[in-house]
Amino acid sequence: MTKKSETKAPALIAWHVREAKGGKSYWTRIGAAWPHQNGDGHTLQLDLYPLDGRIVLLPPKADETAEGGAA
Repeated sequence: MTKKSETKAPALIAWHVREAKGGKSYWTRIGAAWPHQNGDGHTLQLDLYPLDGRIVLLPPKADETAEGGAA
Protein backbone atom coordinates (compact mmCIF):
# COMPACT_ATOMS: atom_id res chain seq x y z
CA MET A 1 0.00 0.00 0.00
CA THR A 2 1.39 3.41 -0.89
CA LYS A 3 1.33 6.39 1.40
CA LYS A 4 -0.99 9.19 0.24
CA SER A 5 0.80 12.44 -0.43
CA GLU A 6 -0.41 15.50 1.43
CA THR A 7 -2.37 18.09 -0.50
CA LYS A 8 -0.02 20.94 -1.38
CA ALA A 9 -0.90 24.53 -2.11
CA PRO A 10 -0.83 25.33 -5.84
CA ALA A 11 2.27 26.96 -7.30
CA LEU A 12 0.19 29.12 -9.65
CA ILE A 13 -3.37 30.45 -9.72
CA ALA A 14 -5.23 30.59 -13.05
CA TRP A 15 -7.19 33.78 -13.68
CA HIS A 16 -9.57 34.67 -16.51
CA VAL A 17 -9.06 38.31 -17.48
CA ARG A 18 -11.82 40.03 -19.43
CA GLU A 19 -11.44 43.55 -20.75
CA ALA A 20 -14.53 45.73 -20.36
CA LYS A 21 -15.42 49.04 -21.94
CA GLY A 22 -13.58 51.98 -20.45
CA GLY A 23 -10.32 50.06 -20.02
CA LYS A 24 -11.40 48.18 -16.87
CA SER A 25 -10.31 44.55 -16.47
CA TYR A 26 -12.26 41.89 -14.57
CA TRP A 27 -10.27 39.04 -13.01
CA THR A 28 -11.97 35.77 -12.04
CA ARG A 29 -10.14 32.86 -10.44
CA ILE A 30 -10.76 29.80 -12.61
CA GLY A 31 -8.22 27.20 -11.46
CA ALA A 32 -4.72 26.40 -10.25
CA ALA A 33 -1.48 24.67 -11.30
CA TRP A 34 0.87 22.36 -9.40
CA PRO A 35 4.45 21.48 -10.40
CA HIS A 36 5.31 17.92 -11.40
CA GLN A 37 7.49 16.02 -8.93
CA ASN A 38 10.30 15.67 -11.47
CA GLY A 39 10.33 19.45 -12.03
CA ASP A 40 9.28 19.29 -15.69
CA GLY A 41 6.05 21.22 -16.22
CA HIS A 42 2.86 21.75 -14.25
CA THR A 43 -0.56 20.15 -14.01
CA LEU A 44 -3.31 22.71 -14.69
CA GLN A 45 -6.78 22.18 -13.25
CA LEU A 46 -9.43 24.54 -14.63
CA ASP A 47 -12.76 24.81 -12.82
CA LEU A 48 -14.14 27.02 -15.60
CA TYR A 49 -13.22 27.37 -19.24
CA PRO A 50 -13.50 30.95 -20.55
CA LEU A 51 -14.86 31.61 -24.02
CA ASP A 52 -13.28 35.06 -24.32
CA GLY A 53 -10.50 37.06 -22.77
CA ARG A 54 -7.24 35.47 -21.69
CA ILE A 55 -5.89 33.13 -19.00
CA VAL A 56 -3.14 34.48 -16.72
CA LEU A 57 -1.10 32.27 -14.35
CA LEU A 58 0.28 34.05 -11.26
CA PRO A 59 1.81 32.87 -7.98
CA PRO A 60 -0.70 32.90 -5.12
CA LYS A 61 -0.62 35.79 -2.65
CA ALA A 62 -0.99 35.35 1.11
CA ASP A 63 -3.99 37.71 1.27
CA GLU A 64 -5.70 36.25 -1.81
CA THR A 65 -9.36 35.33 -1.45
CA ALA A 66 -10.93 32.15 -2.80
CA GLU A 67 -12.98 34.14 -5.31
CA GLY A 68 -11.58 36.51 -7.91
CA GLY A 69 -12.20 40.23 -7.86
CA ALA A 70 -11.93 43.23 -10.07
CA ALA A 71 -8.41 44.43 -10.76
